[in-house]
Amino acid sequence: MSRIGNKVVELPAGVSFEQNAGVVTVKGPKGELSRALSSDITIEQDGTTVTFTRPNDTKEMKTIHGTTRALFNNMVEGVSAGFSKKLQMIGVGYRAQLQGKKLVLSVGKSHPDEVEAPEGITFEVNNNTEITVSGISKEVVGETAAYIRSLRSPEPYKGKGIRYEGEYVRRKEGKTGK
Repeated sequence: MSRIGNKVVELPAGVSFEQNAGVVTVKGPKGELSRALSSDITIEQDGTTVTFTRPNDTKEMKTIHGTTRALFNNMVEGVSAGFSKKLQMIGVGYRAQLQGKKLVLSVGKSHPDEVEAPEGITFEVNNNTEITVSGISKEVVGETAAYIRSLRSPEPYKGKGIRYEGEYVRRKEGKTGK
């Protein structure tokens, strides 16, 4: 049995959803998200709780059951509270600046890198070396943070680069290490 799919999703105050032809739209205080979910899984609302049921117990249905419930839960959480990822820049001269909705990064290249904020994403820069990416879609927040990190991934010798907050970078010893 899918343990994730069997969990009930609680709708917070101010959050509602509707489904039309396989497309589920969730509305809340932070915005609105729409996504095409599997039409094989039935979604039932009872007051403030939403349950998901599958037609049979095949392996494919079990995986779709859990995935559908997880996607729906992320949509509900996004429109009610939102998501954010924090990035740290470690290195001499590395800094970030905001120019309108554009994030300008100086990460040891001959030119600054500019990152445009996708729709629904906001950037915050704290003390020039900490970046916060926030928005209502967990998927877009994660993709944007991963793209920013890819501009200068942490290198294994000194650990310089852009990393997620709390990320551990395994260091190499170098030529003289034993």
